[in-house]
Amino acid sequence: MATTYERLLEDSIDIAAPAGRVWALVSDVRRMAEWSPQVTSTRLRSGYDEVALGAEFTNRNRLGELEWTTHGRIVRLEPERLLAFRIEENWVVWSFALEAAGPGGTGTRLVQRREAPDGISDLSLELTDGFLGGQESFTATMRAGMRETLERIKAAAEG
Repeated sequence: MATTYERLLEDSIDIAAPAGRVWALVSDVRRMAEWSPQVTSTRLRSGYDEVALGAEFTNRNRLGELEWTTHGRIVRLEPERLLAFRIEENWVVWSFALEAAGPGGTGTRLVQRREAPDGISDLSLELTDGFLGGQESFTATMRAGMRETLERIKAAAEG
């Protein structure tokens, strides 16, 4: 039986802060551990001194007792608009998109997405089914994590 998964996960939040302030928080992948409940650290890989298009990085992740490493590369970067990175191990693309929101566009809507434009690697599917509770359970965990990530960013931007 083929493993099924959702190709697109998306959540958004309106933040009472200008895009520049929100961008300062989300554009540096090294700060991901401050926002994501699953990421414990993010470091630029050797040879990369700054967060820029093409920069590669390593994440340490944790869920319960499980810990694992993933490797990412920034695939789109449009200042104050979009940051997207692809994870090597599972092929998914995570992104943060910023849009004007609120009265007169004074605030920012932050949209977080996890897309699988090329599918999800067989290895990742097998590991999710074998160690992370299966696709449905892990998807629910990711959705909750996205909500928590957005709320943490909102609190920091508005604080």
